Amino acid sequence: MEAELEFSAGDRARLRFAASPLWEVATSFRLLSAGRAHPVHRRWIEQVRPRVAAAGLDRDRLAELVPCDGYVPDFLNPAPTGPAPTLSEELTALRAAPAERIRRDLARLEREHGLSLGPRLRALYDDPHTQLPKLAEEVETYWQLALAPYWARIRAVLDADVLHRARQLAEHGSAYLLDELHAQAAREGDPLRLRERRRGLSRAVAGAGLVLVPSVFTGPGLLIRVSPPDPLQLAYPARDTATLWQPRPTPAAGALAVVLGRSRTRLLTELDVPAATTDLARRTGLSPAAVSQSLTALRDAGLVSAHRAGRWVLYARTATADALLTSRAPQSAEPSRPAPPGRPEPTARR
Repeated sequence: MEAELEFSAGDRARLRFAASPLWEVATSFRLLSAGRAHPVHRRWIEQVRPRVAAAGLDRDRLAELVPCDGYVPDFLNPAPTGPAPTLSEELTALRAAPAERIRRDLARLEREHGLSLGPRLRALYDDPHTQLPKLAEEVETYWQLALAPYWARIRAVLDADVLHRARQLAEHGSAYLLDELHAQAAREGDPLRLRERRRGLSRAVAGAGLVLVPSVFTGPGLLIRVSPPDPLQLAYPARDTATLWQPRPTPAAGALAVVLGRSRTRLLTELDVPAATTDLARRTGLSPAAVSQSLTALRDAGLVSAHRAGRWVLYARTATADALLTSRAPQSAEPSRPAPPGRPEPTARR
């Protein structure tokens, strides 16, 4: 099936990009819930799934709101207010979602999935004002466990994608940008065609403008959010997602060990993916006390960040540490040789 949306000059003027934490929350939680191996995100899943299960998040509100496939309530993805909103800003918008929108979205969830709302979602339907803060708290817990330690790496992929698309837009225009964005989206004259779109679209339904949201967890297809009066949101797979979890080379580790010491440099190289103190102690053979002391020093130096969620504290390398580990020492120029003793320096002829 195919849906068309009229795309005016005003909509082209409102076309923009946004990297949204809440889009990554919903799409990554769906990936975890699927229970399948994944060729790209396997390392992330193996680390995160046990933490999420231990925290009980696989049996709470998010698990009911984000099914393994099909419709996800639109109020979970409020329209981003800027190019890079923080999780705190988006959670503020989530808590302020109108009760009418929440009830409409939950009714659609119930209808499209052929199920009855569980007690938690029924309470959200009946009293959104008191239940939304509890949902936001759950989302924040999931964020700290599953995404915050990895966010610097994820954001680097999202930012690189936006930079690439923005250049396409500047050099070739919006029609070329949308044609290259995804096989399901194309511009033919004024209409924007969305292939495999089951529901019809109209400008009154979609709202003015278009927000393009790159995502590393969205999967191969386009995800579309239509919730008037907000602009249409298209979440699409970010470029270079396949390289997201690949180990990064550390050519400067040897030189860095001279300054930081072998143990602290080893910890930095082990933090290619975030880890807890006990994990690092097991991998390196250092005592947990020594690991904790070194991590504190590295955090004070701005080379490591700590992310607490419940009883977990996960440590991650910062962008500064990545730059130090991946940089190569510049080749020193060959020193000039002095003239032999007793022989004057050559001078220019008159």
